[in-house]
Amino acid sequence: MEAHLKKLSDELKAGQAQLFDVREEQEWEEGHLKDAQLVPLSGLESGSCPKNLDKTRKTYLHCRSGQRVYRAAPLLQKMGFKEVVPLDEGFADLVDEGFPESGE
Repeated sequence: MEAHLKKLSDELKAGQAQLFDVREEQEWEEGHLKDAQLVPLSGLESGSCPKNLDKTRKTYLHCRSGQRVYRAAPLLQKMGFKEVVPLDEGFADLVDEGFPESGE
């Protein structure tokens, strides 16, 4: 596992970070990471701020291919999320790196 992904994994386990999946609901239902929370890009673009999420915790973003995270990151920052980290790795890459899928 690459160093930055190991750090992400450790931070998630320690409760120091959160992971947002910015794919759409249909993609989420086809499979998602156990530690991720669904925060669709379409909702962010329409101005919907995620509820009950900690804006002070480091927030990692992933999508299918590592593209939408770069559109989502500035939107979350404008909504008050302090430290937003877009991941270049997409969903399948993260699964391949050992991040558990929901239901495993």
